[in-house]
Amino acid sequence: MSMKTILVPLEESEVLPSVLLCALFVSQRFTSYIEGLHIRPLPAEVLTAAGEGLYAGTTDLLANLEQRDNERAERTCERFDKFMADHGVQRGDASQESQEPVAAWIEEAMPGDEVVGNRGRLFDLVVVGRPVDGTATPSRSRLESAIFESGKLTLIAPPTAPTTLGETIVIAWNCSTETARTVALAMPFLEQAKQVIVLSVEGYGVPGPSGAELRQNLVRNGIAAQVSIIPKSKRTTARSILEETTSIGGDLLIKGAYTQSRLRQMIFGGVTNEILATADIPVLMSH
Repeated sequence: MSMKTILVPLEESEVLPSVLLCALFVSQRFTSYIEGLHIRPLPAEVLTAAGEGLYAGTTDLLANLEQRDNERAERTCERFDKFMADHGVQRGDASQESQEPVAAWIEEAMPGDEVVGNRGRLFDLVVVGRPVDGTATPSRSRLESAIFESGKLTLIAPPTAPTTLGETIVIAWNCSTETARTVALAMPFLEQAKQVIVLSVEGYGVPGPSGAELRQNLVRNGIAAQVSIIPKSKRTTARSILEETTSIGGDLLIKGAYTQSRLRQMIFGGVTNEILATADIPVLMSH
């Protein structure tokens, strides 16, 4: 089991350098194939986005928007190619055997961001940028499509590019099915980490195995994990997890996504939502 194939949906944003670097770190660790994906809007979406009352001159409108999308795709492809060339990653395809990481670029036209989850089912890992308040990209809908529809791991890159990834891994353990599944999918990362800490917050989680029991299971699998328990405090659970991860020196956080329903978290807040809004380190999630 390994992270041999990586899907990277590409958007023009300030987080793109971090997204590409996170994908590169993983590809260097596992000699992976990286697929850069550009999503083109369908004509119906373009007209909807343009608003009502613009049906006159539709042909010209579509032509102008298509040109803008072509230019956006060209810029993004150039950035992708330059980044890979600067880091010695050659063009290739998923079928070829290689002793080095390889990369390819594809374009898809599909409604919404469904293509991220749909195409992500072919890959071991999907890498997306963390949404940033006040900006349209990275897209929250693309991130959620990856988490909910791909059935695979999603790596969320922080706004600022990390310097390492996967050396010291922290598991935010809440006993849930979602986190157990994420830990299982993340075993290739855990097996190669220099340090693994199972982190629990007092009073946080659902009924299930303790952090100490998870540690025992990891040890049986050859992973020398440690356990850390954070006492309750006035901080939110998410803030406790993120601050403790930083103080430990963690460069990758593993957490199950949305143990509570997504709707409930949107209305009342939740640990997943706060981590997705504020994490400054890479986060691995699945649902």
